Amino acid sequence: MGKKGKEAKKKGKKQRTGKKHSTVKTHSFYEISGENAERKRKSCPRCGQGTWLGQHKGRLYCGKCGYTEFLRGEQAQRQETPREEKPAEEPKQEEDAKEQAKEEPKEDKKE
Repeated sequence: MGKKGKEAKKKGKKQRTGKKHSTVKTHSFYEISGENAERKRKSCPRCGQGTWLGQHKGRLYCGKCGYTEFLRGEQAQRQETPREEKPAEEPKQEEDAKEQAKEEPKEDKKE
């Protein structure tokens, strides 16, 4: 026999936790020179054209079929692409402005 008196509470929509995925910018996988478009990344030999190998530290990986190529020595260092970082602002300009403000004599209003 079921329990009487307890009712199930209705819950609202669950809040999404975590980070949303960003879209893949496929235009960055090509390099255009004149009228020709050249592929920057290698495509998967199993899946064929259109499936790119992801570049990780020391290896190339296909997210669709799991194909992995391990890179050795100099190849691994050349293959790594540095992530785009925001250029560092020059803090010297801010410090110089603060120093100039300190050096300027304040005007006395006792006239």
